[in-house]
Amino acid sequence: MNVYNGKVTTNGRGLAVVTLPDYFEALNRDFRYHLTAIAAKEISGNRFTVRTSKPGVKVSWQVTGIRHDAYADAHRIQAEEEKPPQEQEHYLHPELFGAPAEQAIGLHAPSVAAPTLPGAATDLVAAN
Repeated sequence: MNVYNGKVTTNGRGLAVVTLPDYFEALNRDFRYHLTAIAAKEISGNRFTVRTSKPGVKVSWQVTGIRHDAYADAHRIQAEEEKPPQEQEHYLHPELFGAPAEQAIGLHAPSVAAPTLPGAATDLVAAN
């Protein structure tokens, strides 16, 4: 499952448009929406406050956060990166895209076989 998140503020009419990456629909399916309006108090002192318009309402909540410890700050994971020029138009699994095997990333030209020396294993098999 891929997760995309963010914050948006509604306009004067109460509307806001969230724009997802250009590749979103090509990469994902079976969408789920988790929408929450922060109506009371955001996180402070390791707690937040939820307010509803009626008493006795069950509220399901989820909090996510971006790690900010020393290791995570020094080694951020890049969500997207450009392929180096020699890998562009090549695939890890070309067969899944209807492309020929020659378009596999990391494919090397076959090496030339070393010449067989007299007395090698092929001669032993014939003698037995």
